[in-house]
Amino acid sequence: MPKYVAYYRVSTKAQGQSGLGLDAQKNLVAPYADEIMHSFTEVESGKIDHRPQLEAALDMCRETGASILIAKIDRLSRDAAFLLTLRKAGVDIVAADMPNAGTLEFGVRAVVAQHEREEISNRTKQALAAAKARGVKLGSPNPRAGGLAAGAVKRAKTQAIAAKAMPVITALRDAGASLRAIASRLNEAGIPTATGKSWYATTVKNIMETSNA
Repeated sequence: MPKYVAYYRVSTKAQGQSGLGLDAQKNLVAPYADEIMHSFTEVESGKIDHRPQLEAALDMCRETGASILIAKIDRLSRDAAFLLTLRKAGVDIVAADMPNAGTLEFGVRAVVAQHEREEISNRTKQALAAAKARGVKLGSPNPRAGGLAAGAVKRAKTQAIAAKAMPVITALRDAGASLRAIASRLNEAGIPTATGKSWYATTVKNIMETSNA
């Protein structure tokens, strides 16, 4: 019987405390529950390569011969070079959403994960630049100006999430799935909302209306 060390990562302390994002990851690895010998949870951005919990998980894998189990590749990192280096580190990596992935598919998904990170970053920068061009003073103590800047960033994040979620939403809607069923599938896939929270029927409806789906 194979052995696994589960590794979960959430980006913020709030997500770690509330379970937002964490529950979706655990749902994805649930089929492996009987073979999981230990689990580690990291509260850290995917941009940061040095992570104590990941190091501990890898050390346990090396000591026991277990494989490291993750929900999705981007839970390890969104940096392609880091992911591909880790792939060669002497520990088998199993992603619950693609358990039979070979080196080529792993590499493709690693590049896609990095591309998504860069797209979100670029859209946020563009939103801030647009706000600045309109005369909004970023970091200003003026509540209204600060609110405009924050709104621009939120819209950029919403657009980035919509680009990722809408193909799933459209496919499920066309197949006759209810809003609640679509929300459940998005949560299972580990796709967060723009605010990093779980999906509900109302949030699915809102993004569909915003995207004119």
